[in-house]
Amino acid sequence: MHDAPHIREQVSLSELTTIHLGGPARFVASCTNTDECRAALAFARERFLPVMVLGGGSNVVFSDEGFPGLVLRVEIPGLRFDESGRTCRVTVGAGEVWDDVVTACVARGLGGIECLAGIPGTAGATPIQNVGAYGQEVKDTLQTVDALELATGEERRFSGTECGLGYRWSRFKGEDAGRYIVTSVMFRLEEGAQPRIRYPELARAVAQEGSGTLLPSGEPGLNQVRKTVLRLRRSKSMVIDPADPNSRSVGSFFMNPVLSQEKFELLREHWRTSGLAEAIPAYPSPEGIKIPAAWLVEHAGFPKGTRRGKIGISEKHALALVNRGGTTRELIAFAEEIQAGVERMFGIRLSIEPVIVGEKVAT
Repeated sequence: MHDAPHIREQVSLSELTTIHLGGPARFVASCTNTDECRAALAFARERFLPVMVLGGGSNVVFSDEGFPGLVLRVEIPGLRFDESGRTCRVTVGAGEVWDDVVTACVARGLGGIECLAGIPGTAGATPIQNVGAYGQEVKDTLQTVDALELATGEERRFSGTECGLGYRWSRFKGEDAGRYIVTSVMFRLEEGAQPRIRYPELARAVAQEGSGTLLPSGEPGLNQVRKTVLRLRRSKSMVIDPADPNSRSVGSFFMNPVLSQEKFELLREHWRTSGLAEAIPAYPSPEGIKIPAAWLVEHAGFPKGTRRGKIGISEKHALALVNRGGTTRELIAFAEEIQAGVERMFGIRLSIEPVIVGEKVAT
């Protein structure tokens, strides 16, 4: 077969995910170009197998039973810089490690994604959930997404606006979930950019390092922000590190809820009349009033370090559920316990951020 992908049988999915959970996949195909992707899809069609597309495995949890079909791993390489005046178009293969992309762009003095340093996974996954951190989101700089339709093998290009990006959302998680394989992404970044620090925690951290909040433009300032972000993420075990048991997770397990102004005022009044003096932290966003899910989790009775057997909350961050030798079923049960606790306390149902494959999750 021309451009045949490397296909393995009975591969443990725990080896392919950052949380190290999941039983065996019947087949795993490693694809380094679009022709290999098409060949893998043909392989699955011939055998009537379901297909699951996987990048770095940092935002997915597989069931203990595994996956009965073909897991298609996107490993397409490529990083190209096309400069034009004060901007640079950066075209990235979907299989490139995302943190490596951020590092390479910052080294060239290109601004717009420096706050996204340390986020695990591959570049192809970033538009799917509109990756964001410390005041930056992929939607700020995303120009195009190239994708392959699973059913037909046809290539399609989406503009950034056509991707329907919102808070941890895109058309690839919504109406087109499971329809496309992202093969490359293109960003428009600013040459010699001045770092824009929008997130209070990051601003404080930069100031504490003696840099102030007015940083130099270009690589020196952008790299200072990148290093500070990495330090903050490491302090919360949000950088994958085999030596750090608290990083054995999928990052934030729950999304920050977004409320209308009216619902937020009702929540605040309920909290105040409960006799609790501490104010509910909140900050405005384009979607509404955003409440930190980590604060809700801890104030619902689930502090950092809480455990249920060999599954628990990270000792460094209340949103990270950590695998300490447990099972997917135990993880989901604990997640649902936290959801129920937050709902009882605040009347808010937390949404799960990672993709759960093969396990039923209460909504």
